[in-house]
Amino acid sequence: MAYRKLNLDRDKIDQCRDIAARIVSPVQKYIDRHSTTSIERSVLRIFGIEDAHLEMPHANLIVDRLDRDRLRKGIAHWFGRALVHTKLDAKVLAKKLATDELRLEDIPEVPEEHARRAARELAEAGLRRLDEARRKRDGAASNLGIGPQPWKYLIVATGNIYDDCAQAVSAVATGADIIAVIRTTAQSLLDYVPDGITTEGFGGTLATQANFRVMRTALDEAGRKAGRHIRLVNYSSGLCMSEIAAMAAFERLDVLLNDSMYGILFRDINMKRTFVDQYFSRLICARSGIIINTGEDNYLTTTDAYRNAHHVLTSQFINEQFALNANLPPEQMGLGHAFEMDPTLEDGFLYELAQAQMIREIFPRAPIKFMPPTKFMTGDIMFGNVLDTMFNVCGIITEQSIQLLGIPTEAMHNPHLQDRYWALKNANYIFQNLRHIGDEISFNPNGKIARRAHTVLENAHKYLRKIEVMGLMKSISKGMFAEIERAEDGGKGLEGVFQKDRAYFNPVLDLLKERGS
Repeated sequence: MAYRKLNLDRDKIDQCRDIAARIVSPVQKYIDRHSTTSIERSVLRIFGIEDAHLEMPHANLIVDRLDRDRLRKGIAHWFGRALVHTKLDAKVLAKKLATDELRLEDIPEVPEEHARRAARELAEAGLRRLDEARRKRDGAASNLGIGPQPWKYLIVATGNIYDDCAQAVSAVATGADIIAVIRTTAQSLLDYVPDGITTEGFGGTLATQANFRVMRTALDEAGRKAGRHIRLVNYSSGLCMSEIAAMAAFERLDVLLNDSMYGILFRDINMKRTFVDQYFSRLICARSGIIINTGEDNYLTTTDAYRNAHHVLTSQFINEQFALNANLPPEQMGLGHAFEMDPTLEDGFLYELAQAQMIREIFPRAPIKFMPPTKFMTGDIMFGNVLDTMFNVCGIITEQSIQLLGIPTEAMHNPHLQDRYWALKNANYIFQNLRHIGDEISFNPNGKIARRAHTVLENAHKYLRKIEVMGLMKSISKGMFAEIERAEDGGKGLEGVFQKDRAYFNPVLDLLKERGS
């Protein structure tokens, strides 16, 4: 891959990374001092607590019934103590706690070292399950192989997981490499993960562990028939980031939408809740070999892609630092951007090329995710197909890793089977016929493409310096990302954030951090 075509200022790129690290540092200190109800529920899920009572997960019922002062010691402290005292199997104990047959606060004290040992054994067993799932997934990818990049990424969104499977299998047969199951509208605002297989949803399908399992099975079979491993994507965002990461890891998902700021900006999730949760969820992703996709592409739906392209790059530098803090290697950082220039802009395609090539060069090891045009799709499917074609050409020239295929009917309805067929035929033709075009192209060092890339990098450098002075949380509150303002103590989920006690105990967190040290 040719990643030095724009002759970008490498010193400036290094400075951007240094500034981003300083921006993230005080937020990371806050993260290290706090936990959330979602993280504590994730600990129970990794302990193997996956059942529900009256459609509410046992993990929620157990954590919610413990008062906040006690929870500050960590759910593992109390659960480990109950394990030692009752000598029950973890799932049996969880059922009794969830149905109020037992109460954690009524369990008498036991030797602390015994309680910690019992909890740590469950944590170790849970992480062995994650490791085994990773080995199985990686083994399938190694045995079957994977398609050439850009990987063709398509969505399914019927609301019925079985219908999703039918659409996914059809897409794989036509050339799709990645299938994303779009989550039902507003699931990110639920403070619990629904249980079981679901067949109804609005604008998407509920993300549940059972649904993950159904789709993984379908894609494994489709991949064997197609002769290549098919990657499965879902969403680890909102109020249950870390829980969904754990569930996805157990069910061998390959990719998770997981952004440090998307939930804050676009779902009004409290920023403190999001920052703490994303760290734990990314530790799980790092251990499980899951690629994360960040959401900077969404910025360009609320702000102008030409005027504020540096918002995207600035956020990518910050997302990268949060990911590094959580032990994620660059090979698992699917940083996002999008083809969203106003199509009436003269030389707009050149500016899209500049942005895509710049991001490719600055993050050479990352599996960059390139998003299709959506903002200027109008319902004119002929012109929409032209826009998607230009997007695909841009993706192959700049050697993107993951290409989320555009749908000509984007502005009209959720895509149907025929729309995916059109999208895949378009991408198959362009990627095959222009496979190595990037190797044949160089850019005029004084031309519009190179000058545009240098300008965006310079603007991102200046913007990062402003954010460093202001602080990340205050910058978000002032609308410095995507021109959306979110209050530091506003939004949803702040009540689920709490400061850790000095005796806080979380063996899952300890083991995840040990792996990266």
